[in-house]
Amino acid sequence: MGKLINIDNGGTLTDIWVLDGDQSYHTKTITTPYDLSKCFFEGLKKVSQVIYGQEELSKLLHSTDHIRYSTTQGTNALVQKKGPRIGIILTSVAAIDTLQETDKEREMFEALVGNRVAVIDTGLEGEAYIKSVTDAIASLSSAGASRLVVSFDGANYAERESLLQKAILRTFPRHLLGTVPVVYASEVVGDVDFCRRSWSALYNAFLHPPMELFLYHAEAGLREQRARNPLLIFRNDGGSSRVAKTVALKTYSSGPRGGAEGLKAAADYYDFKHLLMMDVGGTSTDFSEVTDGQVRTLSHGEVEGVECSYPLCDIVSIGAGGGSIFRVKDGAITVGPDSVGGAPGPACFGMGGTEATITDALLVMGLLDPATYFGGEMNLDFERAMGVIKGNIADPLGLSPEAAVQQMIKALAEKIAVGINDFTEVNGESVLMGFGGGGPMNVLSCAEAANIDTVLVPRLAAVYSAFGIAYSDISHPYRRALPSNDQDGLDTVMAELRARATRDMFSEGFELSDCTIELALIQGEQLLPLNADKPVLPEGLSGETAVVSMKAVKTINHAEIRGEINHVTSDAVVDDRRLLKLPEGEVQVPVYRVEEQLAGAAGQGPCVIEEAFFTCRVLPGWSFEFTDNRDILLKKDK
Repeated sequence: MGKLINIDNGGTLTDIWVLDGDQSYHTKTITTPYDLSKCFFEGLKKVSQVIYGQEELSKLLHSTDHIRYSTTQGTNALVQKKGPRIGIILTSVAAIDTLQETDKEREMFEALVGNRVAVIDTGLEGEAYIKSVTDAIASLSSAGASRLVVSFDGANYAERESLLQKAILRTFPRHLLGTVPVVYASEVVGDVDFCRRSWSALYNAFLHPPMELFLYHAEAGLREQRARNPLLIFRNDGGSSRVAKTVALKTYSSGPRGGAEGLKAAADYYDFKHLLMMDVGGTSTDFSEVTDGQVRTLSHGEVEGVECSYPLCDIVSIGAGGGSIFRVKDGAITVGPDSVGGAPGPACFGMGGTEATITDALLVMGLLDPATYFGGEMNLDFERAMGVIKGNIADPLGLSPEAAVQQMIKALAEKIAVGINDFTEVNGESVLMGFGGGGPMNVLSCAEAANIDTVLVPRLAAVYSAFGIAYSDISHPYRRALPSNDQDGLDTVMAELRARATRDMFSEGFELSDCTIELALIQGEQLLPLNADKPVLPEGLSGETAVVSMKAVKTINHAEIRGEINHVTSDAVVDDRRLLKLPEGEVQVPVYRVEEQLAGAAGQGPCVIEEAFFTCRVLPGWSFEFTDNRDILLKKDK
């Protein structure tokens, strides 16, 4: 059994986690947004140094079974609204208003489409129809559209889109239409809802070019190194697939979905009924949850507040992270949503940053040690951090730097706590898991602000989303509406979906017979499981359109959480002591290294628990214990 490589590409840092039998290795590298393939390969080279003691990229790739990868490229493109200009062809002026009924829909339509809209009358025939098509494409091209989306409403929309496709191919041969691709909504997704189908097609058309450029470049680089298997892209639905077989829209928030997969694994292992995710990166904090073993999922996911056709994990993000900018406004501290990112980064990175961040604040407080931060690979400039804290926060508020730092910690904790309580209802069974590079630093402050008294910090907190990606299998999901609510309609759709699944899994290197088929019928809010070997239409269906949901799954090697929960405790081993500068004075606290603790090692706050890529501050009134898996379970003293 070969190695598994899992990569989570974030806006500020890129995380790499490798599983090799019973051994795992992890590292981080700074994200290079100008060329994501650069940090992709730098991360692989860096983790090869961790494994072999020197850079051995080819050796690493030749001994690896699968590389699973998630990226924020699509998410960032939509958030920043930077991408190709889309033109859309509709069948009525009324359809334009239908796609813009909410404020979010209007905002995104203006950003992606604007005035690049053409309407054609599909009732026309012959030369009149061809002229309508020609005029529509000419007007959209003149308006600057670089990609076109065709989305028809009403009955027989797929057939009418197919007729238009044939007309366009006859009228505009490829050498005349040039490099303006045309996307047909009915081919993107088999959703009977016009709005969801249209928005899914628009988002895919917008996201595809930047994703395609980077991912094919990365895949080509892996081929040059003779990687054993193609690059797998991790999707928001929890599955993975080859670059060529991945719908661009499904990469939206795929990194946080990796965290949610790890969240589910932890909830199952520790038998937590309600486990909340607080994934703190450099730019944002992402929330998700697992309740009674199920990841919170929307049957029709929301992308930037707009409903699409695909089921997606329900993930909410707020602009508060390790690189979020703190400012004083009207005598109060504000947090984000803008961030210094990986470049220039916090002022203490010494790369030109002039804004105050929580990373600068925690360095000034003494929580972060320049000798151990980021595995000791990054120099931290205390004087620069002190300068931005004093100039941007302390002086405007008339506070000492130590008091200003505490106010910054409080402001961040309160913002995250509001996000938690807006996202879900906290109860006595709620456990908060803090991970990501910035999660463990302030997780207890956030827990106190949100009235949560049990916290879990995983051993792999710094790369936990990358760890969660390793729970995915190679899969292809499909949804198709029945042409008629009878057995003939079901048989027709099943023949189509099985043919598609056969082709898709063959391109992944597997026969459909080697895969598991998950099959269900969706009608309204009902989800009716079907026998995959011999599907039979359930009796008593209403006249409402029914949709077949099918997924072909090929199981591959997984990560796992091992061992039993240990109940025999012993004193945790103190590695060092650290001086924290607080408003009430300096306090020296013990430092516990994660790597040196045995299962059952326990202690009390105040203290610091540290690993190469994360630092956890344990507050007074909290106790901790290391589990068999070396995760840190923290509880507030009663």
